Amino acid sequence: MLNQRLQQKLLQKLSPQQIQLIKLLELPTMQLDQRIKKEIEENPALEVDKDVEDKEQSEEVEANDDEFTLEDYLNDEDTPAYKLMSRNYSADDKKVDMPHAAGVDFKEHLKSQLSLQAIKDEDRDLLEYLIGSLDDDGFLRRPIENIVDDLAFNLNITTTDEKMEELLKIIQVLDPPGVGARNLQECLVLQLERKESESEAMSNARIILSEHFDAFTKKHYDKIMKRMEITEEQLKEANNEIVKLNPKPGSSYSNPAFKGVQQITPDFNLETTDGELNLTLNYGNTPELHVSRTYSDMLIDYSKNKKNKSKEQKDAITFIKQKLDSAKWFIDAVKQRQHTLLSTMNTIIQFQKEFFLTGDETKLKPMILKDIADITGLDISTISRVANSKYIQTDFGIYSLKYFFSEAMQTTSGEEVSSREIKSIIQQLVDEESKKKPLTDDALTKALNEKGYKIARRTVAKYREQLNIPVGRLRKEL
Repeated sequence: MLNQRLQQKLLQKLSPQQIQLIKLLELPTMQLDQRIKKEIEENPALEVDKDVEDKEQSEEVEANDDEFTLEDYLNDEDTPAYKLMSRNYSADDKKVDMPHAAGVDFKEHLKSQLSLQAIKDEDRDLLEYLIGSLDDDGFLRRPIENIVDDLAFNLNITTTDEKMEELLKIIQVLDPPGVGARNLQECLVLQLERKESESEAMSNARIILSEHFDAFTKKHYDKIMKRMEITEEQLKEANNEIVKLNPKPGSSYSNPAFKGVQQITPDFNLETTDGELNLTLNYGNTPELHVSRTYSDMLIDYSKNKKNKSKEQKDAITFIKQKLDSAKWFIDAVKQRQHTLLSTMNTIIQFQKEFFLTGDETKLKPMILKDIADITGLDISTISRVANSKYIQTDFGIYSLKYFFSEAMQTTSGEEVSSREIKSIIQQLVDEESKKKPLTDDALTKALNEKGYKIARRTVAKYREQLNIPVGRLRKEL
């Protein structure tokens, strides 16, 4: 039986304008430019300031005109003969980059080697599928049984694990050595098997990788010497052979042209002039936006004599009004974004003024999101969105805004210091340590305590991991 009843609820919802502002705050400069272009394409009521655009084009033409020289007016037949001769250019001539052939991807390199071997057509298809399953380092990370299942379900090809194991061995004898391995140990062993040398060092290296790999990766050298009954000098010679091997055979054949290059565009520019910090927002290619005058006039014309309008004309009025409102909201959101970014960054600069004046990271004060939120009056989530994926260009380099946020630690004198300062000291201690007897976490903790930093061993271990520093045992060198 259904029951009907009235219920009152108090809900808090974000308006479309607030949602739009939140999304814009998260975007760095490069993505903001793309977002604006997309909005202009989708909303005909949003236009770029023509005066600014025409001025930029005019300045570009004038700049190009200034660069014209006499030779710009010469045709091909007028080109002096000396210009056509090899290596006969002066240092002032513009250098033209010659095109280079693109490198070959290592998977294509493997497939080309298969074409030189007598292989059955059905085996060739399976081999190419195995090659396609390799990662960029040249490893086969997926289990053979999973690949067999994929072949059956996706390509309707029935085979066995044993068959794929045999085909994998064919791949493992191709160049580069070590390709097709399931793990690092197999990769290194495959490379040693291809070595023709039968020296004592090579023989010991094979035994170490085959029988004592775990102890070797953990740098338990004493255990290895005891088990193999070899001297430290013999272990060093074997280690010298191992370090010559390539742990990522596929990367040596990968074409850098296919790898993405991340380019950082700073969202803020900070300059120091006579001890004063001047912050500017990097607008990138962000154009000046305004609401279309044509659409505004159309709305005024359509709005007259509403009673005599047809349904199509009323729908047109609704459409135009929606587009105009959307354009106004978007322009306001962009302006609000700029204001929020500048307000937040100025507060961070004032909070960390000593660092921005000197570039000394030990001058960084402990600072969390709440500190900036309390000063600016903004919500913590807003500060987090501003700091996310944003960068600032300073006299000392480009920094991520997240770099300036760190938790507080207390010294024995009661003074609060940034965890960034403690990380810097840990890095310095590790850089200066004896690699034959590296510092343990206990030793690092003791050294920090002696310097006046009250810190626990587990905190030292956490900071060391954040600095990507391995434990002392793994930093040991022969």
